Amino acid sequence: MKETLRILVVDDNEVDRMAVRRALTQAGVCIELSEVTDGHNALANLRTTTYDCVFLDDRLPDQDGLTLIQGLRAAEIKVPLVVLSAQKDEEIAVELMKAGATDYLPKSRVCSETLAQVLRHAIRIHRAEMQTALANQRLRESNEQLLRQNQELEQQRQQIHLQNLKLLEASRLKSQFLATMSHELRTPMNAIIGFSQILLRPKFGKLTYQQTDMVERILNNGKNLLMLLNEVLDFSKLEGGRLELKPELFDLTKTINIVVAEMHSLAEAKKLSLRVDIDMQQPLIFNDSVRVRQILINLLSNAIKFTESGCIWVEVKELPKNQLAISVRDTGIGIARRDFKHIFEAFRQVDQSMTRKYPGTGLGLSIIDSLVQMMGGKIILESQLGVGSMFRIEVPRQLSLRSTSESLAAYNLDGHDIFYSAQNPQPSPLKYNKASMGFPNVKL
Repeated sequence: MKETLRILVVDDNEVDRMAVRRALTQAGVCIELSEVTDGHNALANLRTTTYDCVFLDDRLPDQDGLTLIQGLRAAEIKVPLVVLSAQKDEEIAVELMKAGATDYLPKSRVCSETLAQVLRHAIRIHRAEMQTALANQRLRESNEQLLRQNQELEQQRQQIHLQNLKLLEASRLKSQFLATMSHELRTPMNAIIGFSQILLRPKFGKLTYQQTDMVERILNNGKNLLMLLNEVLDFSKLEGGRLELKPELFDLTKTINIVVAEMHSLAEAKKLSLRVDIDMQQPLIFNDSVRVRQILINLLSNAIKFTESGCIWVEVKELPKNQLAISVRDTGIGIARRDFKHIFEAFRQVDQSMTRKYPGTGLGLSIIDSLVQMMGGKIILESQLGVGSMFRIEVPRQLSLRSTSESLAAYNLDGHDIFYSAQNPQPSPLKYNKASMGFPNVKL
């Protein structure tokens, strides 16, 4: 079924209108034809009726074609316009096309074939222009929407930036407060520990059994509190990027034996077996002895704290590529799979309640993690709930002097990817791997 086209012919000459009508009919175009004789009626018709094409005489009784076209465009009436002129004037044709006419045809060339071709061409151009205009309109709307979204995103970004600045300032103040309070509290705590030790010396007078027991309790609790204060102080330094490693040449075997001897009384109080296995041909290493000692104490303290019966192993061995591995295994309560990703977070403990069984700040593993990273090493963990846990640190035998002399940025203490294995930690080493910072290996 052919499309019926609504055509408007605007011409005051009856003969010319008949010529257009005849040519379209002979061309086999299905049309619904309307005719008017002047520009005023043409404009009125176009305001109320939608036409597929308008054939317009360039000279009308009340106005010329150019004026009518300008009036249509001013009224935002969009329709294909084919101007029919009694004379072939190229300059007039150019002006009409600039004003908005779709095509121009001398009346002498009006015939069925030419008129049908011009009609199809005008409608095709008009529809393409309409589609282009619609696409441009949608594009403008999309651009406006994107602009609004970008403005909203920019506002959100600025808000987030301000919030981040506030959070950074709050974190800085918190770290400063922790460091200040730790320093302030350590002074009286050292005094309490010192005077407690003096009171326990025989030359200052013999105490009764009850008095000795109370003073020893004061001393032990003071030492525990001092250890907690030191953890908070170290954490504040790590978070603020103010803690630096101080490498030196020392005997790792001797350091481990001293730490194990110091922790032996805690293990003995819980009737735990504490075993040490050191397999090193060269015990001397170049590292920060204070921080290595701190890592060992934290690992052993955790192992003793969370083990009610059984044994704790400390194993040290040399690895390829000039690396060392220090492992602490226990037969304690183990770590549930759901808690693996949290244990290295600062201030995080498996039991966060106020009535928790195991005391502490929750900073030990977080500090170990940061120290091992600074050493260019990695942490490996294997644990199974109810069976036990194994923590192994692998560090270079010799620290890079370059890494210790550069200014250290603040560490994100809980922002690393965690890989783990919930297997029995007793038979073999482990599957938890913290990313290595890749310090070069240097033989001593």
